[in-house]
Parts: sequence; structure tokens; C-alpha cells
Amino acid sequence: MEAFVQNLKFAVRQLSRNPGFTVTVILTLALSIGANTAIFSLVNALMLKSLPYSQPERMGTIYTRVTGAKPSDERHHVNGEQWELLRDNVPSLLSAVSSSRAAGVNLQAGSHIQYLHAGRISQHYLDVLAIHPIAGRNFSNVEDLPHGPKTVILSYNLWHSAFGTNASILGQPILLKGEPYTVIGVLPEGATTPLNADLYTALQPARDGEGGGTNFEAITRLRDGATWQQADAEISRAWSLRSNRYELADNPGAQVTYYSVPLQQGQTATLRPQVLALMLAAGFILLIACANLAGLSLVRMLRRTPEVATRLALGASRWQIQRQLWVENLLLAFIGGAVGVAVGFVALRGLLLLLPEHFLPVARIPLDGRVLAFTLLLSLFTSVLFGMLPALVMRKLDLRSAIASRSATGGDRIGLRQALIVAEVALTVVLLAASGLLIRTLVHLQTLPPGFNPTGVMTAKASLDDVHYHDAAAFQKLLQESTSAMRQIPGVQHAAVGLSLPYERSLIMGGITLSDGKEAGQKAMADEVYVTPDYFAALQIPVMAGRSFTEADRAESQHVAIVNQEFARKFFHGANPVGRYLNKDTRIVGVVESVSMAPGVDPVAPLTGEETMYVPAAQIEARQLAMVHVWFQPSWIVRTAYPIEGLTAQMQQALASADPNLPFSGFYSMRDLLAKTLATQRVEVALLSTMSALALLLSAVGIFALVSNIVVQRTREIGIRIALGSTIRQAMVHIGAPGIRASALGLLLGLIFSAAALRAMHSVLYGVDVYDAPTLLTVVFTLIAITLLATTVPTLRIAGIDPAKTLRDE
Repeated sequence: MEAFVQNLKFAVRQLSRNPGFTVTVILTLALSIGANTAIFSLVNALMLKSLPYSQPERMGTIYTRVTGAKPSDERHHVNGEQWELLRDNVPSLLSAVSSSRAAGVNLQAGSHIQYLHAGRISQHYLDVLAIHPIAGRNFSNVEDLPHGPKTVILSYNLWHSAFGTNASILGQPILLKGEPYTVIGVLPEGATTPLNADLYTALQPARDGEGGGTNFEAITRLRDGATWQQADAEISRAWSLRSNRYELADNPGAQVTYYSVPLQQGQTATLRPQVLALMLAAGFILLIACANLAGLSLVRMLRRTPEVATRLALGASRWQIQRQLWVENLLLAFIGGAVGVAVGFVALRGLLLLLPEHFLPVARIPLDGRVLAFTLLLSLFTSVLFGMLPALVMRKLDLRSAIASRSATGGDRIGLRQALIVAEVALTVVLLAASGLLIRTLVHLQTLPPGFNPTGVMTAKASLDDVHYHDAAAFQKLLQESTSAMRQIPGVQHAAVGLSLPYERSLIMGGITLSDGKEAGQKAMADEVYVTPDYFAALQIPVMAGRSFTEADRAESQHVAIVNQEFARKFFHGANPVGRYLNKDTRIVGVVESVSMAPGVDPVAPLTGEETMYVPAAQIEARQLAMVHVWFQPSWIVRTAYPIEGLTAQMQQALASADPNLPFSGFYSMRDLLAKTLATQRVEVALLSTMSALALLLSAVGIFALVSNIVVQRTREIGIRIALGSTIRQAMVHIGAPGIRASALGLLLGLIFSAAALRAMHSVLYGVDVYDAPTLLTVVFTLIAITLLATTVPTLRIAGIDPAKTLRDE
């Protein structure tokens, strides 16, 4: 310990005498360790940290795998029939289902009106999560049956904010979705569910209605004494004779299998590949940093060769010298690691701000003990890695030659430092190429022809999952009065309502039948959007054939529809479908341009021109209103001639003039909606581009340090060359050549590695080829420019060398 303390004091003195080296190493470590800490925090929260439930290893979810004519398809949803089979025929599991996501609802408590997120859950959902209400009870079997009593369980935060933690609210009705719901329970403070909702209502799952589709997510808990193998066998046996009509409707001859996966794996399945790819990129950053620091430490070791040789000559052992070097490296690593934790904390906060709301399936991403332990191990790893080369050099030091030589040229070490630069540049090329492809993908998606004019449009959403608007007449009255009031706002040119907007996912409708012509009897699946007559004018969607909707298209008149060009192309082979009929009684009266939308079934890209059928809002039946408004919030749309101050407040006032108890849940420009749809791509680009820029900076520093130290070590040689007739330009080229050769070789190897690595990115690239020539050329020219800059700047010192002084010294 005494020797360690002495070495530590010596290390502090040595590092304080070289502030440039010390600061460079600490900053390099802080940035690389900080990047790894931030990304590992995501990995920890999503994949390593246990879910905040009792015995999370005994919790699971159900997956359906369909194989056959189409590519393999894994689905995380179950329908009403599957749920009943799971509930009644798999005794090894305590099972429950929920809606696939929290829905928007309006709560009215006295004069207070609030928009909230409501989770719809079956009877044993909270039991599976091992969450027990601190007041009241869970849903009963009666309440979970279709048309059962209307009851609600409150989250603790809502109980506190809306009802002041008043226990007398239990058993009392509150006005939710326009009708009374009896409060039967309150969840504990801090309790969270996968839905992360403000309150919970009984889902009442069944085979018809909502349960007739694939809209449930199952969660299960293994009962005491049961095994997962036993549960999977029971699931397969229970579902072996079912019709499979949902999975096989478009895939005859396919094979359907059902199996359980751990709940945590199921919740993070879509994010797992992206997070692991980011962790790999962060690892590349760390390796580049270690290579860079190893080169810097090697140069510093060569400069200290006379000192080390003298100490060895005076009786110090090589182990004592090596121990001092390790202590210096450990000190640097721990300081860099400590600063890296701070950098990681800031980077993680910035990352979470960049992510859209509810993007991650976990509520918190902490820097907990596991993350800090990871950072500690990472600091030790970097200390060993960048301290290895100097230690090896010291072990091979020839004492007589070191004392006899006037300076350490380290000529035989230049090749070693070049090898480090080659590794740095090769890894940097891979990162640059990957980020370049993602940038090109994002640019492609953002510049796709939208099919409408997004400029000057403001939209607002409101939840119509309300008993008042299950009535078609009340629904029509709301739309007419609110849009009429919005048209009265000065500067507003058009006002309309649509079930969904461009850039969003729409309601997918199956069972559409082409009723006449040579396509008669053909079935179609398409997005269906109800709209008011001014919808196409408000968004400036061109009408390519036929007409738009008018006020004459009412419930009692001929049912009509407008299809987009993609619908006409796919189902009518590009022929003009105006005048043709769908479902026998719906006449196609127009064709509009296809707009960019988020895909529904079998997505091939984040934005596509989905086949879409528009129908008049006035012709929607009441039973369909009640169904679609559970999942979708319609949007009010206004187009303005110029920017209007306070437009959102005036839109809310216009809605209040039609219904004072109906709040907007949010306001969005079309740019907001596009950003939300491309959130995953934006986050990937931001993170990978930042890492690539850091890697490029580290590589440039490495090349700069290599050439700079060659200049210092060969000052006498350069002076003699110039004295013997060499020009300054020739000397600069000669000295800069090792850096250029190392960078060129690294660039070549990086392109070879990229050819193999980039194939794995095929599934996340849209509109861009894996081996995109502009991207790869940009990477090549960027590396060439950085290399020339990093080699030219240090070689400029050569111009200041005085050959006469060099000869006199010699």
C-alpha cells in the first residue's frame, strides 16, 4: 500500500507537469465512456433490469408465428377466440388481456374537465402484475363480461390530483366518456403497468366487437408448480383445432404456431435490434479511443525513455517502472470514468428529450448501480487496453542504447502507431458509412412527395369515445357547428374534420368487395377515413378524377366514396374507377392523389402511399362511430392564409361553442406529425451521427499526434535534409507520408468491413441501396480531407526549422 501511495503521488506530479496530455486523455475517455454509459443505460433498462413486478421471471406474453407463402410473420396480438381458449384451457397460466395501447378519454369532475389516458384491462390483469389496490378492489368477473357494469380503477397520481386523495370517492360515480363510471379502486403510489395509463376500465373482451380483430395483448403469470414447457404444450393443444381464419385469410396453406415469451422480451422486441446496434457503435467509439490513447501513451513513453533508462541504471526494477505506469493509467482512467458518468448522465437526459412520449416501454431509465459498475469496469478495461503498448515497449527497452542515444527517435515504433491509426480509421469508416445511409434514408422519407400541401395547416385532436357521440345526429351536429365556428376565425380559409391525417396510421377495413366490372367479387383491404366535405380543400389534396364530397352527401342519400390513386392502381389496374361500386351500394365519385401515410398491415416503409377509401362523415353509421373512436381520435383541420396569433386558443373556443365539455387533447402542425412518424429514424440518425462525428474527431487527433511527434523526433534529420538541398515541401511530404499511408490503408480496410457490416442494415433503409455510391464517396472524400488536414497542420512546423542551427548542434 505504501508503494502504491508513492506511485500515486508520483503519477499526480507527472500528469500535472503535462496538462495538455492529461486533459486530452481525460476528455477522450470521458466522451467515449460517456457514450457507452448512456447507451448501456438503455440496454440495462430494456433488457437487463428486471420489470418492476413481483417475480418478473414468471411473467410472459403470447406470440403467434405464421409461416407459409409469405415471409415469417410474428404477431404480439390475440383475438377474442384466442383469448377465450387461453383463459379456459391453459391452467398453468394466470392470464389476462388488455387493449394494445392506452386510449384517450375525457373525465368530468364537477366543472373540471380533463383529457386522460385510459387503459382497458381484463379481470386478472392487475393480479398478473401482482399489483393490489391500496383502496378498493380489482375488477370482478361480472364487470368483465360484455355489457357489464361501468367501473374504473384510478392511478394514485390521478386520485391525488383530481380527487385530493379523498377515500370517499370509492363507490361514487365519476363522469367518464360522457357516462357514469363507479370508482372501485385506487392503485398504489408508483405502481406502473405496460399501458402506463391514468385510469383503468374493464375491457370486457369477447369474440365480437373489438375482440373480433387482433387487438388484444396477452400477459400471463406462471402458476406455482407449473413450468413454461408445460404452458406451451397446453397452449398448442388448446389452439390446435381452431380455425386460424384471421392468420390464414390471405395466406392459404400457412402454418400457425403459438408460444410464450418472457414479458420483458415481448415488450422490447421491436427496440432490441436498434439498441444493440447502438451499443455496438458505442463499443467502436471506445476501441477507437483506446487506440488513440495507446498511441499518445506510446509517444509519451518514448519521450520519457532517457528518464526511465536513468532510473533503471540507478537500480530500479522493470516491475517498479511498469507499476508506476499502470498507476498513472489507472488514475487517468478513473478520472476519465468519473467525468464520463457526468457526460453519460447529460447524454442520457438529452436522448430521453429527443425521444417522443411513450416511445420506450419502461417508465424510467436510471443511472443505477449496474450502470455505475459497468462504467467502473469500462474504466479498468480502457486503462489496461491503452496502457498495454507502453508497458510492452518498456519491457523491451535496451538500457545501453537508451542511455547512449541523445534522444528517443522511436523509428521502430512508428509502424506500431501507424497500425493503431489503421484500426481507428477502419472503425470510423464503418460508423460513417452506417450513419450516412441512415441520413440518406431520413432525407428520402422527409422529401417524399406528400400528396398534399402541409404549409399553413394546423390540426387538433379530440377524443370522441363518448356516449354522447355514439349517436350519429349528435356527431354530425358537433362537426357542423365546430367547423362552421372555425371558419369564422379571421384568416382561416378552410376547416374540416377527418378520422385521420396524412403521415398517420389509418383505420384498416377488410371485407370491401368490388361490385361490378371484370373485378366483380374481388375482395379488397384498404384504409378507411371519414371526412367532412372541406377535407380535401383544407389539405389541398388534388382531385384527379370525378368530384369531391359536398353537403348533399348525407346519410339518406346515395352512399359514395372517394378512392386514392393507389387504390385505383391496385384494385382497378389504373383504370378510372369513377362510377364503379363497392359493397353493392357505395358509388365511387372521385379519385384523389395518394398522400404519404404510416402503413398498417405488412409495413414496408415508415411512409407509404396506402390504398385509401374516403367516405363522408355524414354517412357513417352509429355502431361504427362507437367502434372507431375507441382507437382513433379525429382531427380538426384549419388552413390559414397567414400565421394567426392565438390560433389554438381560438380553435378550442370554436369547439367549446359546439360542446363546452369537449377539450382538445393536443395541437399539431403537419411537421409535428411527420416528425412523430419518423421518430425512430430521427433518433437513429442523431445518435449514430454523433458517434460518427466523435469517431472522426478521435481519428483526426490520432493522425495529428502521429505526424506531430514524427516532426519532433526527426527535427535534426529534417534540418540535415534541408541543409543538403531538400525543399520544405519535400520534407513535409516525407514526414506526413506515414500518416497518409496509415489513413489510406484504414480507409481501404474500412470499406471492406463496411461491405460486410452494412448488409445487416438492409431492413432499416428505405429508398437507399446498402452500397449507396454517394454515401460511400462522401465517406471517402471526408476521410481524405480530414487526413490531409491532420497531416498538414503539424508538418507546417518544418518551415520554422533552421538548418544552420541544426548543423551547429550536430
